Amino acid sequence: MQFKPLLLAAALAAALPLATHAKTFRWARAVDVSSWDVHAQNVGVNNALHAAVYDTLVEYNSKTFKPEPSLATEWKLVSPTQLRLTLRKGVKFSDGTDFTADDAKFSLERAKSKSSNYAVYAQGIDRVEKVNSHTIDIFSDVPNPVLVNQLTELRILSKAWAEKNKSVEPKDIKNKDETYAHRNALGTGPFVLKSWTPDQRVVLEPNPHWWGKGKFATNVTEVVYTPIKSDATRTAALLSGEVDFIIDPSLQDLARVRQTPGLKVLEGAEYRTIFLGLDQFRNELPGSNVKGQNPLKDVRVRKALYQAIDINAIQRVVLRGLAQPTGTLIAHQVNGWTPKADVRYPYDAKAAQKLLADAGYPQGFEVDFACSAGRYINDEQLCQAITAQWAKVGVKAKLRTLPFATYFPMIQRNEASIYLLGWGVPTFDAFYSLQSLVRSPGAGGDGNFNLGRFSDPQIDALVERVKKETDATTRNGLIEQALLKEHELVSHIPLYNQVIPWAGTAKVEIIHRADNRIDWRSLKVN
Repeated sequence: MQFKPLLLAAALAAALPLATHAKTFRWARAVDVSSWDVHAQNVGVNNALHAAVYDTLVEYNSKTFKPEPSLATEWKLVSPTQLRLTLRKGVKFSDGTDFTADDAKFSLERAKSKSSNYAVYAQGIDRVEKVNSHTIDIFSDVPNPVLVNQLTELRILSKAWAEKNKSVEPKDIKNKDETYAHRNALGTGPFVLKSWTPDQRVVLEPNPHWWGKGKFATNVTEVVYTPIKSDATRTAALLSGEVDFIIDPSLQDLARVRQTPGLKVLEGAEYRTIFLGLDQFRNELPGSNVKGQNPLKDVRVRKALYQAIDINAIQRVVLRGLAQPTGTLIAHQVNGWTPKADVRYPYDAKAAQKLLADAGYPQGFEVDFACSAGRYINDEQLCQAITAQWAKVGVKAKLRTLPFATYFPMIQRNEASIYLLGWGVPTFDAFYSLQSLVRSPGAGGDGNFNLGRFSDPQIDALVERVKKETDATTRNGLIEQALLKEHELVSHIPLYNQVIPWAGTAKVEIIHRADNRIDWRSLKVN
C-alpha cells in the first residue's frame, strides 16, 4: 500500500531540480510572424523571431554593431570582388545533420531567387563557389563595400532539408501558396521551432545541437511568444505576470509600468525611419475624384502634403515625445547620414494650400491612404492625425487601416495610393535605403520597397556609383548628393525616427538594441 505514494514522492523529488532550473521567456508584441521562410518577407517581426532559430554567417555585436563571427569564423578579401569565408566546424542543424559549405552556398543563392524578399541583401553577389567543405568564396560583380554587413541578414538553412521538403524556392509572400518552409523551420540557432499557431502562439525550445552552448550567456529553456494586438491587453499581460516582456509597450502605459515594482522600461533610438510613400506611377489613382491624371506625380502636390503635416504636434501628442522628427530617410546611426540632408520642409498650411492651387487643385482632392494597425508605435493614431491635418488644406484622405499580415502584401502589390512604412537599416549603411526605397524598381533588389514607383535617372546614377565606390569619403559625398536630390523631389515624405521603449520584469536580462531585436544568445531569465 506504500508503493504508489513512495513512487510519487520520488518522482516529485526528481522533478524539482528541473522545475527550479526551467527558465521560460514569455513575451509579446502586437503582430505575429507572417512566415517562417527566412527569405519570404523582409520585415522586422519575422527577422527578430527567425534569429532565434536560424544563424547568419556574420552577426552584429549587440553593443557596437560591428560585424563579428557567427557561422563564419573569419573572412578576408582575396581581391576587390572576391570575399573568402572560413566556416565554423562542428556545427549541426537541429536535426543533427552537419552544416557545410553546401548549405551556405545554397542559402545565399536562394536569397537571390525571384520570390525572395531578401535580394537586396544579396545585391552584388554574382556567384558563390565552394572551395572545400568549410570554405566558400563570394564573387561580386563590382566591389561591394558593405557585403559583410549584408551577410548579417542572410540566414542559413539546410540544403538537404529544403530539397527534401520541396522548399528550394522561397515562398512568394504576395500570394497564398505555401511551401513546407513557411510553417516549419530547421536551423543552427539557439532554439528550435516547436509549434506555431498563427495569430495565437509560437513556442521555441532549445536546440540540443546548438554550437553556441557554453559560449554564450543565455539560460532560457523555453520561449513562448504571444501576439497581442490590443495595447491595453498587452500591458495588462505584463502587469499581471502573464508575460515577462513586451517589445512594443503602449506609450500611455509607460508611466504606470515604471511605477510598478518589479518592472522596468528600457529606451533607445531605433535605426528605423517612419515615412509616407506615394504612388507616382499610375496615370489615375483608384478611388480619387481626380480623373485622367495622378496628382501625386506633381512635386508641388507632394510638397504640399509634406508641409501640411505638423510633425512637432504629432511628436508631442501622438508619440508622447518618443520620436525624432527627420527630414531624410535614414536615422543618425546609419552611415551616410548628414545634417545637410536632415532638414524638414517647415509645417505651413498656407504654403501647402498655395502649392495645391498652383498645381491645379485649389479645392484639394480625394485620395486613398493606407495604414498599418499595430506594426509601429501608435501607427493608427499617427495616420488619423495626418488625415485630420490634410483635411485642413482640402486633401480628403480616405484612411483604411489593415493588420500587419494583410497590410504588407497589399502595399507590395502596389495597391495603395499613399501608404505608411517604417524602414530599418540592418546594414547600417545608407545604400540599403537608397537602393530599396528610392532607386527605380529593377533587378537584384533595386527599388524592391519603392512601392510608389518613384523614378529619377540622376538619383539612379548616384546610387549605382554608391554601390561600387570603395573610398569612404567619396562614397559618403555621393550618398549626400542622392539624399539632397531625393529631398528636392520629395520622393517620400519623411516623418520621424522611432525611439523604442521596451518593458519587462526585473528578472529578464536583455540588451536594448538599435535594430529592435532580441539578442537570443545573451538573453537570460533570473
